[in-house]
Amino acid sequence: MELKGQYSRRGFLKVSGLLAAFVTIPSSVKAFYQDVKQYFIPKKNVSRLTLSINKKSHTLYADTRTTLLDLFREQLNLTGSKKGCDHGQCGACTIHIDGERALSCLTLAAMAQGKEITTIEGLSNGSELHPMQKAFIECDGFQCGYCTPGQIMSAVACVNEGHTGSVDEIKEYMSGNLCRCGAYNGIVQSIQKVAAQ
Repeated sequence: MELKGQYSRRGFLKVSGLLAAFVTIPSSVKAFYQDVKQYFIPKKNVSRLTLSINKKSHTLYADTRTTLLDLFREQLNLTGSKKGCDHGQCGACTIHIDGERALSCLTLAAMAQGKEITTIEGLSNGSELHPMQKAFIECDGFQCGYCTPGQIMSAVACVNEGHTGSVDEIKEYMSGNLCRCGAYNGIVQSIQKVAAQ
């Protein structure tokens, strides 16, 4: 029974709900705006970068402290290079810059402008695997596969730079790449196979 001039439970709940929405919506809109603006409103340290990656030109906006690895994975969806240690100790993020191997977790994207960057995705010609990729498959140069992209990129550089004179020389050159599964024998065999071609 509803009495005139007094609040009913239904009316009280309606008013309370509207009041709660009125109080919380502005704060949630503000929080949403804060989340969104980090992607659309340029920050103080954001730079416009033009990078040549896998023979394609990319114009991107990135914080000046962004590494190539983070840029590959977060903006370009190039996830072949792996973030193993993020300290340049494991080699899982190895790429080529102007034909020389480099650790993408330590290389600032801004420093790579004007250079040709090659990731594992750009190693093949598009229709056929690179000879080193084929050799890794044929010689069981991987197990879990996490370190494989970095291993292959270093292996290609090893052959290109002429460090394949002996097993010890190959092992020394490849010592910056860690394989926790222990596929080192297959990796060395893969490099020897490609070097002999």
